[in-house]
Amino acid sequence: MVAIAVGVGVLWFQHDRAHPGTESLLATAQASDTAQYVGVAACQACHTAETAEWRQSQHQAAMAEASEQTVLGDFNDATFTYAGITSTFFRRGGKFYVRTDGPDGKLADFQIKYTFGVYPLQQYLIDFPDGRLQALSIAWDTHAIKEGGQRWFHLYPKERITHDDELHWTRAAHNWNFACADCHSTELKKNYDPAANRFQTSWAEVNVGCEACHGPGSRHQAWAAAIKAGKSVTDDGSKGLSVRLDERHGVTWAPNAAGNSVRSHPRTAEREIEVCAQCHSRRSQIAEGYEAGKPFLDYYRPMLLTPPLYHPDGQQRDEVFIWGSFQQSRMFAKGVTCSDCHNPHSGKVRAAGNTLCASCHQPAKYDTAQHHHHKPGTAGAACTACHMPTTTYMVVDPRHDHSMRVPRPDQSVKFGTPNACNGCHTDRKAAWAAGQVKKWFGHDPQGYQRFAAAFAAANADLPDAQALLGAVAGDAAQPPIARATAFAEIDNPSTQATAEALVGGLRDPSALVRLGALQTLAGIPLDARAPLAAPLLTDPMRAVRIEAASVLAPVASQLDAAQKAAFDRAAAEYIAAERYRADRPEHRTNLGTFLGALGRYDEAAPEFRAALALDPHYVPAYANFADLLRAQGNEAAATVVLQDGLKAVPAAATLQHALGLALVRQGETESAVAALQRAATLDPSNPRYAYVYAVALNSTGKPAAAIRVVEQALKQHPYNRDLLTVRVLFLRDTGNLPAARRAAEQLAGAFPGDPEVEQLRVELRAAGSR
Repeated sequence: MVAIAVGVGVLWFQHDRAHPGTESLLATAQASDTAQYVGVAACQACHTAETAEWRQSQHQAAMAEASEQTVLGDFNDATFTYAGITSTFFRRGGKFYVRTDGPDGKLADFQIKYTFGVYPLQQYLIDFPDGRLQALSIAWDTHAIKEGGQRWFHLYPKERITHDDELHWTRAAHNWNFACADCHSTELKKNYDPAANRFQTSWAEVNVGCEACHGPGSRHQAWAAAIKAGKSVTDDGSKGLSVRLDERHGVTWAPNAAGNSVRSHPRTAEREIEVCAQCHSRRSQIAEGYEAGKPFLDYYRPMLLTPPLYHPDGQQRDEVFIWGSFQQSRMFAKGVTCSDCHNPHSGKVRAAGNTLCASCHQPAKYDTAQHHHHKPGTAGAACTACHMPTTTYMVVDPRHDHSMRVPRPDQSVKFGTPNACNGCHTDRKAAWAAGQVKKWFGHDPQGYQRFAAAFAAANADLPDAQALLGAVAGDAAQPPIARATAFAEIDNPSTQATAEALVGGLRDPSALVRLGALQTLAGIPLDARAPLAAPLLTDPMRAVRIEAASVLAPVASQLDAAQKAAFDRAAAEYIAAERYRADRPEHRTNLGTFLGALGRYDEAAPEFRAALALDPHYVPAYANFADLLRAQGNEAAATVVLQDGLKAVPAAATLQHALGLALVRQGETESAVAALQRAATLDPSNPRYAYVYAVALNSTGKPAAAIRVVEQALKQHPYNRDLLTVRVLFLRDTGNLPAARRAAEQLAGAFPGDPEVEQLRVELRAAGSR
């Protein structure tokens, strides 16, 4: 998530939105089954203490109109210089302004309309005539002076972001309407008009109010009024609320023999966690209208534990906003909810320091030097220092990792992952920390998260990655989010064990696991997809249904009548999800690709053109548009699209590669090889580019050059099967049988027992005996 995720704004033309009075609210609630939003003021009359706590919270200050009371930054002609631009923060006519570089790179005056967040930094929102609100990338550090705060700073201090960069504050990466609005206001309606490319974003309340977490309150207000008036009411136990966040009601935690508390009865729902997840997760939005109590996966698609968001062991790397980390934790598995530790109204933890942890973990065992091996009372003796280390985002905002794991310096040695020990002892190596931990406990720690080896192998493209991923995916003892990630990372479920795990994953009780398992199907033959994915077209969760539609789009014409009817419904949901996000080029491209897979070419092409109108530098739109034209048999037009893309983005390896293949198909061999070479040179991290370039060289009578390309690529991708295989073949075909046999042995060592590899070895031995 880009920097603007800390706060939110509200659109300039909506700040005077009126709320109906109490009498009309009651009448509305009684006359309609649809609950209405009534605002914090309506809640305060009965919930005085909770409202008082909320008024001191960051939820209350998530966004506000710029005023003397809300603006924390220095607007007394303060200046800040970055990338050769000196910005000035000043006041004029009682308003707040910044003179800075606009979308054309020229200095201009922009009025600050809204504050965005409050601590540890505050950003500022600027409105544009098309309804966009953009978050300035110069922010105010709200820490105290003694903590290094009370200063302007740039969110990208190590980079040079100018007006033509995608991270410039005027570009899409800093657009509030898409990236942040849903989380920082109540009942947010994006209201994007794709025809006019304009927003008319609205909300019920400018900040995160009571109903953002409890749902619209009109029916509850009517229920309370009726009770107060002594009227008879029919109550199903909901008290008129859209959801009862009561997972903790009647629950006690009793210590066991190990010194850890156990929940009096298992948590059987995630209502509260999902309410928090709507904002405290890294996710994409697939539908509008989420209210507390509705299924999270009906409105959002969460990101899994993949790079660059997470380290291989699941520790946070990029901004992931808590939920994905917590889902991996033993705490989640044991029934802990967010409000066990956090006061949901103030947003603060329920107790300070180790006292909070001691509410479940007996201090006589855990808050001792025998456990933490640090001097009591020091920073190293804090539970969070070892089990919830921080990563700093947005320059000044350290955030705790909520996977709540034991320190694993041994995994740092093996996989290069961070660990809490070296987070403090920066002058020491991970091997030292691993040795200390082993000395303390007599063995390497194990911890609850045990999927690092699989994910590290997948990241490194190691030969055993697929088997390791299959083992994690099929292990019901693993956290569901880890299993979903393992499924999503499997390239091809070719082994019996992985195939069986996939079948089980598609039927798993966890919707998250089912979602991950569907992503595995992208790696299997098209004719095998329908029997596996079709049942999930009617899954209870929208995120699963639309993933099933995406997987089945290329084979939709092969479905039977019942499956086709279910597909059409799920496809309509997929299309609606992408149209909701039509303000972004990636989603116009997704929609064009989906429609193209269905053969709806006339509908698909305008989506690609719209994507490129939104962002002429968006490479996937060029690549997928060219694929669409090629599918229609128009190779010449596809080539023109790719060439146009390379004019806009000359260093796009994807487009160079696609152009090379297009030219091969058109018989322009020399130009094709040149394009393939440029692709391999521009992106050596993609082994496919080197492989295809090498094949092209060999096919044009240059086997020695082809072998050199393969050898060079293998230095970066030593276990890539295609590169290893083609090296054997090239050496064999040049008559260098000894070298070919040595290369075959290396291939066999990487993929032991593979029948195709064994057959190649047999052929080489036979060739040597002739």
